[in-house]
Amino acid sequence: MPLKTPICDFGQAAKSFELKSTNNEIIKLDDVKGTNGTLVMFICNHCPYVKAVIKDIVEDCKNLKELGVTAVAICSNDSINYPEDSFENMIKFSRKHQFNFLYLIDETQNVAKSYDAVCTPDFFGYNNNLELQYRGRIRELDNLKPVRAGDSDLFIAMKQIAETTKGPETQIPSVGCSIKWLDN
Repeated sequence: MPLKTPICDFGQAAKSFELKSTNNEIIKLDDVKGTNGTLVMFICNHCPYVKAVIKDIVEDCKNLKELGVTAVAICSNDSINYPEDSFENMIKFSRKHQFNFLYLIDETQNVAKSYDAVCTPDFFGYNNNLELQYRGRIRELDNLKPVRAGDSDLFIAMKQIAETTKGPETQIPSVGCSIKWLDN
């Protein structure tokens, strides 16, 4: 059953983190803060919703970088019960799709919890002060096929944030698979 992201909590501060990247480096939020904005994405390797838009994500992140917006992706899924989301498979997935952004593992799921992430993909768009301005979809999907009619909702919103520090008032929630939480 697909989940939808909640309404954007405008102005909420980005939560700090310290996570290992697929390059085996420890990355902090400050390491990925963009001059004009920062995009924090919760994704995974196995989700059909992520797979449907991964090309769009890579393309948008490339174009956003030119606008001074830096992106980072985080995988918080339980890799024991979902081995396709293991760290080794994250490395393969990022290479296969030629990620132009860092891909981090959140093994404890503490970062996903601190962000109140609910699904994959879940997009958090911040302005240059790391204040939340976007919590919506990348683009419309029709039977897990991207509807490509111009720039994506995500790109348009992040471009607006880069130029004005404010996100769009109207945002359509992202839809995806639930984050696969660890059994406690």
